[in-house]
Amino acid sequence: MFSVGDKVVYPMHGAGQIEAVEERVYEAQPTKYLVLSMFLGNMKVRIPVCNLEKVGLRPIIPKSKMKEIQKVLETEVVNNLKSITWNRRFTIYIDKMKSGDVLDLAEVISILARQDKQKRLSTGERRLLGNARQILASEIMIVKNSNIESAEKWIDKALHIA
Repeated sequence: MFSVGDKVVYPMHGAGQIEAVEERVYEAQPTKYLVLSMFLGNMKVRIPVCNLEKVGLRPIIPKSKMKEIQKVLETEVVNNLKSITWNRRFTIYIDKMKSGDVLDLAEVISILARQDKQKRLSTGERRLLGNARQILASEIMIVKNSNIESAEKWIDKALHIA
């Protein structure tokens, strides 16, 4: 279980810190919520405790996982999705991001960043790449105890873009 002060990742939103646990009435039932203060966008998020597993809330990765992320970002992934329509690819990428698995997120970034270098991404895919990078950078920023700019540079360096 999570506690106030824990740093966590909410897939599709990025890293945040548990600020409080509060009780509210939902559908005539008292329900406990975690209140997260997100590191990007100054956003507050309330998640019912009963839905934590469903939404994929997880602890920040340990520093030891950074090498694995770097390896995924450095490796040119064979993209077998090129023959699929862009909207189907988009859905596959979103599902990977929603999984909450940091390595799936890194894979989406790797594929889209390389695809963008070869052939311009569609507007939707470019926005998705930007969002995925922000989510990963918000977590890396916490793991490395740095700022968002430094985390983004780390991603670019791993992608060999820097």
